[in-house]
Amino acid sequence: MNTGTDDLLVSIHKALIGFNKRAERVSDEILEATFVDSAPLFDLLSNNNNQVIYGRRGTGKTHALKYLAQAVEKQGEYPVYIDLRSVGSNGSIYNDGSRPLSERASTLIVDVLNALYNELYSVALEAIDGAPHPEQITVRLDDFATSIQSVRITGSVEQEQQQSVSTGKERSLELIGGVNQNPGLSMKAAGGTKDGTARSQRMRRIGNETVHLNFGNIGASLNGLISVLGAPRIWLLIDEWSEVPVELQPYLADLLRRTVLPISGVTLKLAAIEHRSNFVILKGKGAYVGLELGADVAADLNLDDFLVFDNNQVKSTEFFKILLFRHYVTSVDARPEISDPDSLVQIAFTQVPVFEEFVRAVEGVPRDALNLAAKIATKAFGNKIAMAHVRNAARDWYQQDKQAVIRGNPDLDVLLTKVIDEIIGQRKARAFLFPSSVRDDRIEQLFDARVLHVLKKNISSRDEPGVRYDVYKIDYGCYVDLVNTSQAPRGLFETEEGFIEVPRDDYRSIRRAILKPEALNGAAATIH
Repeated sequence: MNTGTDDLLVSIHKALIGFNKRAERVSDEILEATFVDSAPLFDLLSNNNNQVIYGRRGTGKTHALKYLAQAVEKQGEYPVYIDLRSVGSNGSIYNDGSRPLSERASTLIVDVLNALYNELYSVALEAIDGAPHPEQITVRLDDFATSIQSVRITGSVEQEQQQSVSTGKERSLELIGGVNQNPGLSMKAAGGTKDGTARSQRMRRIGNETVHLNFGNIGASLNGLISVLGAPRIWLLIDEWSEVPVELQPYLADLLRRTVLPISGVTLKLAAIEHRSNFVILKGKGAYVGLELGADVAADLNLDDFLVFDNNQVKSTEFFKILLFRHYVTSVDARPEISDPDSLVQIAFTQVPVFEEFVRAVEGVPRDALNLAAKIATKAFGNKIAMAHVRNAARDWYQQDKQAVIRGNPDLDVLLTKVIDEIIGQRKARAFLFPSSVRDDRIEQLFDARVLHVLKKNISSRDEPGVRYDVYKIDYGCYVDLVNTSQAPRGLFETEEGFIEVPRDDYRSIRRAILKPEALNGAAATIH
């Protein structure tokens, strides 16, 4: 390898090591330059429908919302972005189980409304110069602020009367004296008594000061404000929904249903983690608190569906190739010799299958791809990236990031070990089926930790056609040490025709690999 190529590889590795991994920490210009659309992702995201966007941590929800904010602003519309992690001055109240649920919920709602007011205030400053009636913007801002500042005292009111009487005598004595030619002293005395009575009365209110919110007034004042801003559309983009305690989420959702959704000029987008979200409390006779998915808001966009390698290898490989390239060209170490995604892969990797192994290892998570790329560049520094670099870095990343979560929970550790032994060790596969109707905290925690990945939801089995299943695959890091050994998995599934790598749309041909939920107690999992 010549010196020029060595220098080029070093510049590539420096860029990979220095990638920004979190969208909230970079400038708007870099966010726009590094966004990769996996069609029709942005088409689904940028429509005017109220919508929930699902995705695990690291799948790019924040990046997508901020890119959407830039896109609508270029169209002359107003984005309002709220990160629920930063709402409120004392977020510990939300999680304080010793406080009444009503207090925690009302505190959260007021904090979110104040955050919305602050964002709309900024929008108003931009709009006021060109508004036909700028004084109306000020009036409507004041109305909205007033509607979210209502306080009520609850509890008993006690009236207290207090009376005081005072009596006293008043006396005076005056001495007059002088020194002159005829010295002398004169005395004058005066006395008297003055009686007085004073009475006082006060009222004492005993009770708790609570927030009293009228959603009707809030919605009306919000609608009035937006109507005078003159904006074609307001895009309310709420990020990190799942950071709100689950028991409070329906009440915040109810606020949005009653105040935001009725306004035709507002589009609502919520970014959430699916199994950490609770949008509704169902009550009798069709009544409910919160948002009904599918009725009030759409829930048709899940970022996990777009990027998993085993669902669509060609699409996933192309996405991550472009992702690395766009981050590379924004780096200070970028070189003009790297002019497109293919040239980056050709120069940085020994062969295309090595890059494909990298894509398989990141399991459809963009943030994991950027972190893994940094680890691979560290191991290969100055040399082309080979298969050993990818696998060793993937093992280190799994142990450092994912296994650390499992290691701190003995139940998860035992369960995962059993599943790996049964699926990979016994079946030589990498995926299994789990009933869609069952929610098990440990399965969801493994999914949240990116140790299990969902390939498909709500499929049927040939043996039990009336039961629906979700298809989970095991993380690359769980079996990377088994690759090229006799214990390595032979495919994703075993079917009647043998092992397959890419699943068919019809999962009924898969031989039984069902994880029974009743067997999870004590981690005594069995695979059928």
